[in-house]
Amino acid sequence: MRISSATQALMLVLAGILMLGAAPAAADPAATEPEPVADPAVLSGANDWNCKPSPEHPRPVVLVHGTWVSMAATWKDLAPALAAEGYCVFALNYGQVAGLTEGNLLRMFGGADIAESAQQLAVFVDRVRSTTGAPQVDIVGHSLGGTLSRQYLRFEGGADRNNPALNKVHSLVTLGATNHGTSFGDVQMLGAVAQALGVPVTTLAGVAVGPSYIQQMVGSPFLQVLNAAGDTDPGIEYTVVASRRDTVSTPPENTFLTAGPGATVHNVWLQDGCESNAAEHNELTTDPRALYIIQRALDPTYADRNPAPCEAG
Repeated sequence: MRISSATQALMLVLAGILMLGAAPAAADPAATEPEPVADPAVLSGANDWNCKPSPEHPRPVVLVHGTWVSMAATWKDLAPALAAEGYCVFALNYGQVAGLTEGNLLRMFGGADIAESAQQLAVFVDRVRSTTGAPQVDIVGHSLGGTLSRQYLRFEGGADRNNPALNKVHSLVTLGATNHGTSFGDVQMLGAVAQALGVPVTTLAGVAVGPSYIQQMVGSPFLQVLNAAGDTDPGIEYTVVASRRDTVSTPPENTFLTAGPGATVHNVWLQDGCESNAAEHNELTTDPRALYIIQRALDPTYADRNPAPCEAG
């Protein structure tokens, strides 16, 4: 029997809660040491701090992973592919802030409060801009990474709504992002039932794997604030990719954005022109057609040199 990605997510939360109950009072300090943010040996093709953008690709590309997964696991295909095209590519691990107040005691990547993670992204982007000398970057974000990047644009200095010429980001490409919330398949409904029965699922999940899990759910206070002034910021070009087979960011059309003043939005189904494509949520970072769409979004001339792949998956 195949277990859906959403059900796997619920199982991970429950396992985390059980692990907390069974955890020893004192943890091995070495086991809680965070993974380095910018080690070029961790992710092939990324984080060469000597890289200088070329005239063909003047903007560095910053890759932002999603919930509970590292940059190395997420971008193992895209980072070297972009580097081979001549881009300066950078990626970070974020969201491991943990504590009795913050939650995320399992120190999951991307588990911390999304606003705090957006501040980490802001520091990282400033470092990329300073090191490369590029005034702007492009961002590719998967799942939470896309939503987090929008938080960075709006509230952490990535975009300047009053003067878009000062934007630090030119283009944002999102893959299965939880832009308008997700039900995580049937997980949100099951959690609501448990909550109604007196099981504090929301609190326990936050303690175990961090608040970002709950913040991404449909109707969350976080998303209400993020989207209150519209989906977009002026001067940014958005490419929003969704898969009809997504069982994590659900319903998948919740990811699509509506363009506001001064912004451009391209909402793209992965299956447009390739109905047989079966890529699910996590495969949006490795599927050949998804990688093609990303490359085309970053450089429209890429489509002139390369045919669009169509694989059944």
